[in-house]
This record gives sequence, C-alpha cells and structure tokens, in this order.
Amino acid sequence: MTKFSKEPVVTMGIDLAKNSMHVYGVDAQGHPVLSKKVTGGKLSAFMANRPPCLVAMEACGSAHHWARVFRGFGHEVRLIAPQFVKPFVKSNKNDAVDAEAICEAVQRPNMRFVAVKTVEQQDIQALHRMRSLTVERRTAQVNQVRGLLLEYGIEIPQGRATLMRCLPEILEDAENGLSERFRAELNRLLEELRHLDAQVAHFDTQIQVIAQSDETAQRLMTIPGIGALIATALMAAVGEDVGLFRNGRALAAWLGLVPRQHSTGGRERLLGISKRGDVYLRQLIIHGARAVLRWVERP
Repeated sequence: MTKFSKEPVVTMGIDLAKNSMHVYGVDAQGHPVLSKKVTGGKLSAFMANRPPCLVAMEACGSAHHWARVFRGFGHEVRLIAPQFVKPFVKSNKNDAVDAEAICEAVQRPNMRFVAVKTVEQQDIQALHRMRSLTVERRTAQVNQVRGLLLEYGIEIPQGRATLMRCLPEILEDAENGLSERFRAELNRLLEELRHLDAQVAHFDTQIQVIAQSDETAQRLMTIPGIGALIATALMAAVGEDVGLFRNGRALAAWLGLVPRQHSTGGRERLLGISKRGDVYLRQLIIHGARAVLRWVERP
C-alpha cells in the first residue's frame, strides 16, 4: 500500500475523462500526498478548494477548458502532449497510473508543453474545423456524382467547378438516356452541392473578417503564400505564446516540416518530413508554398 505524505501538494497530475477523473498529487520532495477519483461535476469545486499548485494534464478533449478554469482558481497549469506522458506510465494502464505518470512527466526539466488556448483561439479553430469538414463532404459529393454518371456512360472531367458547370447541362439533356428517377435524385445532389458551396463561402467570410480585424493576422499575411486561412489557423494553433519555440526551425519541427532523423553511431541519416503536429495546418502551409512556387518563374 502506498504511504501518503502529510505535506501540502506542490504538483498535481489529473487524468481527464468525460465523467470520471483521477487526481494524483505529490509534495516538494516528490512523495505522494493524494490519489483520488473525482467525478466531472465535482472537479471544479475540488480544485477551487485546493491551495495554488502546479497542475498538469494531457492535451486532450476539454483540457484547454479545464486549464482556464484552474488558472482562475490561482493554479499554475501545464498541458503535455500524450506521447510525452506515455514513457512515464508504469506497468498496467489505468486512471490512477495515468495521473501519476502525468504528475511525474511535468516535473522533468526538459519537458515540452502545449500552450493553453484562449476562448478566442478555440473559436477560430472551431471555424476551421467546421470549414474543413464541409470541404471534405463537398469533395466526397463531387466524386460520388462523377462516379454515378460514369456508370451511365457520362464522363465529367475532374474538378468541382467543371462538374458544377456540366451537371445542369446533363440534367437538361433529354437524349442522354438518364431515367426520370435518377435525374430527380441527381438534381437533389446538385442542390446539396450548392448548399455546401454556400456553407464554405460563409466560413470563408467569417475567417476573412477575423483576419482583417486582427493585427497579428495582418502581419502574417505580409508573408508570401500566407492568406487569411493560414494566418488565422496559425493564430489558433500557436496564439501569442510564441516563446514556446526557440526559433523558426523549432516551429517548423512542431509542424512536422523538418526531416525525420534516424541516426546512430555518429552517422546521420535524415529521412522525409516527420509529418508530426497539426495535419490541417501543415496542409495549408504546404499549399501556400506551392501557390508561391507557381508564380516564381512568371514575369
């Protein structure tokens, strides 16, 4: 049985979940002080009654919300990426062991932390996530329409703009052999595509408004290849706490844009880009770079 110290809690690790959470705390010498299961509804009151201490959590769902709440109670909060916590998990995995691992990981001097997002950052990120899902749905719908028409011997070249131009003509052509039933369903898919176009346009407008009203976004947009989408996505992901990165290469490594390394015995071996970090943000930046390269050799 673990012997608990009677000293005050200095560092606390919390394993978050939807309903059941586990809290593990240690004193200044690293000796365990408490290990307790807390329901989600009582966690806020539990932390409000605790003296200020260092609180660590994995950067997972609801972590940024709880971080803001705990900071309001006077606690110092650190978020850690789950992959950096895993090496500290001992033996079998359960909530108590996970909370202990988080508590131990945050005490490492070279540990890397995730910046706590503000409500404004999460708003911007939510807009990007909703836009990204809508674009994926629209692309899937375009591909489905092209595939269905190909089964009827009607081929449409690739590209959403091409399909939106050709589809009304196909619907009006009475000699192409399409049945009335399929023609009606195809018309419904066309209306759905127009609705998805309107949704994407709405999200683009909202993102443009944010970019035009934010000084940081305006500075980012002076960089070739960076527009409103990339600028606001960077703001949402990084925020104002750029001190987490020592230099530009550190940010590039965080985005997964630097070579993956597999070196040993003094022999350096660099592979392709690591593809770590935010997949969506990296995709936007690569597309922005490609857009710049298209204009490099033009007069």
